[in-house]
Amino acid sequence: MPKKKGPQGKRITLKIAKNSIRVAFNGRRRLDLSKMGIATFPKCILELADVEELDLSRNMLRKIPNTIEKFQNLMWLDLHSNQLDELPAAIGTLQNLTFLNLCNNKLTTKSIPEELTLLKNLRSLNLGLNRLETIPTTLGTLKELIELGLFDNALTIIPKSVKNLPKLEKLNVKRNPLPEFAEEEEPIDTVKRVESLYLVEKKDLCGTCLETFQGERDELHKLEDMTSPGPSSKPSFPSLITPNSTARDNQEEWRMK
Repeated sequence: MPKKKGPQGKRITLKIAKNSIRVAFNGRRRLDLSKMGIATFPKCILELADVEELDLSRNMLRKIPNTIEKFQNLMWLDLHSNQLDELPAAIGTLQNLTFLNLCNNKLTTKSIPEELTLLKNLRSLNLGLNRLETIPTTLGTLKELIELGLFDNALTIIPKSVKNLPKLEKLNVKRNPLPEFAEEEEPIDTVKRVESLYLVEKKDLCGTCLETFQGERDELHKLEDMTSPGPSSKPSFPSLITPNSTARDNQEEWRMK
């Protein structure tokens, strides 16, 4: 029985690739092939391996070949939202890489090569929305990491070596079955609520209760006196002459003016 082929995807030519080069705001040249329906890594882009940024996000790529090592100038690599279930060991040769986005793929713990830890200049690494069950403790060697995304995986523990990265400012581990997030404390109700209210007549109260009641009532009256509005503070002008008095005779003169 013939082996079922995957999606063929769009064929990228060198001309298409050249026309897809943009200059980013930071002055770097970016080869933007995102949302192109690519299912196979286009070999022709090896002719453009001197770019500083490569965007292959939102395609249908299942594999990145070892020829990615040709892109030695890469500082920025975006592979998010593909079908990747493995990474090549050659990823570790991209020593200038500072940004790597692998979010929303099919990566497992086994498919992350140890060579990933060779990216000593990496500052931002996104592994969110994958199928990771554990994180290699060796990621703790990425001392320049500032941002690390591990959200939406199957992680039950985050290694201390990763938590204690010296420059790490943002660690996103949301929506993982981590024990420390399993039981969230119930919100504390700061408003005291009365479950039951009983009304009794004054004559039915004992002496101590009556004394307590009268004291609380006096305090309440004092509070009412402090908060109740006093006499009207509106300005009064008793000497003001209104048009209904002596000024009536001058009304026609006012209108004329």
